[in-house]
Amino acid sequence: MNPVIGLDVAKVESQVQAFLDKKQPYKKSFKVAHTLEGLTFLLEFIREIEEVSGERPPIVLESTGHYHTPVVHFFEDSGYLLIMINPLVSYRAKSSSLRKVKTDIIDARHLCEMYYKEDLEPNKQRGIQLLNLCNLTRQHENITGMYVQTKLQFQAVLDQVFPEYCGVFGDLYSDVSLLSLQAFPTSEEVLAVSEETIAKNIKEFCKSRSQKWANNQAVKLKAAADRNPFQKTLYNSLILSIDMYIKMLLEYKKHLSHLEEEIDALAKSMDEYEILQTIPGIGEKIAATIISEIGEIDRFNHPKKLVAFAGIDPSVFESGTFKGTLNRITKRGSSRLRHDLYMAVKSAIRDCRKKKTTDELIPRNKRLREFCDKKREEGKPFKVAVIACANKLLHWICALLKSKTDFQDLD
Repeated sequence: MNPVIGLDVAKVESQVQAFLDKKQPYKKSFKVAHTLEGLTFLLEFIREIEEVSGERPPIVLESTGHYHTPVVHFFEDSGYLLIMINPLVSYRAKSSSLRKVKTDIIDARHLCEMYYKEDLEPNKQRGIQLLNLCNLTRQHENITGMYVQTKLQFQAVLDQVFPEYCGVFGDLYSDVSLLSLQAFPTSEEVLAVSEETIAKNIKEFCKSRSQKWANNQAVKLKAAADRNPFQKTLYNSLILSIDMYIKMLLEYKKHLSHLEEEIDALAKSMDEYEILQTIPGIGEKIAATIISEIGEIDRFNHPKKLVAFAGIDPSVFESGTFKGTLNRITKRGSSRLRHDLYMAVKSAIRDCRKKKTTDELIPRNKRLREFCDKKREEGKPFKVAVIACANKLLHWICALLKSKTDFQDLD
């Protein structure tokens, strides 16, 4: 016999269907909750199948974001073989049926049938370090998105209260700038106090700078208050909003700083982190994200599979004598990996000064710049050339990680 278990995973429960062999379902389909009690009941059911069939059944399920995590952890600890299927693959298999029916029971049954029809690869367990790094980098990206959105909302309110404040400090979103604005949110409050009082507050907010610098910033703030078109603020709600946004921005900065420290400490313990940074254009943040998204490089036995995982492989459309020429990338892989590869390429092909004492400019990554220029000479648009470079870069990354060697650029 060749038994298998199909799990259609949902948020808090899974639909279970068992087969003893091809076209031989075992008992009726049922649901189990993602609790210790529910998963223990499922384990007992699987052991029953082992006794009946004499074989340990593999468990087939779809990759469903994070909903499948409790199931995967529980059965990996129990020593069962898990097969994770891309939802696009299972959807394609379901679409082959003439009947248009969609239920959890039928989905679980389809997963079992796919096991007998397709050559499915077992799920490869990722290391704890890589999973931790993946969680940290994704959390950093999420908080960065919220931080950027808050900055935009903050800027919109500031434009209605104190637009001239933007030029007082070099960085509007530095701690000293935000804290000074929190202390003096309107031109009316700035003009009501002396320069000495403002300078004293600024020095308190930034103790690493000199008193002379704080005095100069106080003069600038006074001048900005004089120029400000809103000499009196009519809407107290805007002042409340500024105070709220400043507190949010300061908290986001603390969280991001803490995450960056954790990411850096964790990534430094991995050899891949140092290897990737030998490629010009890849810095600490991009290297950590690339490592966390790729995971174990041994999962990919060919660079083209890694390219497909990143979603930068070209789509192909041919039918009869027609052959599509406008073929975009598939974008079916990791969007985070794709984004960081794009940023790495743009950084690598950019010109930079050879030395601070000269005006001579050279590309950061000569080999990648030459490849990009070649594509541009062939008539490729800039973004198409950049994607071709990202494809090339991913091939290099695959080779370097497998051989554990550093990148060698042109002299």
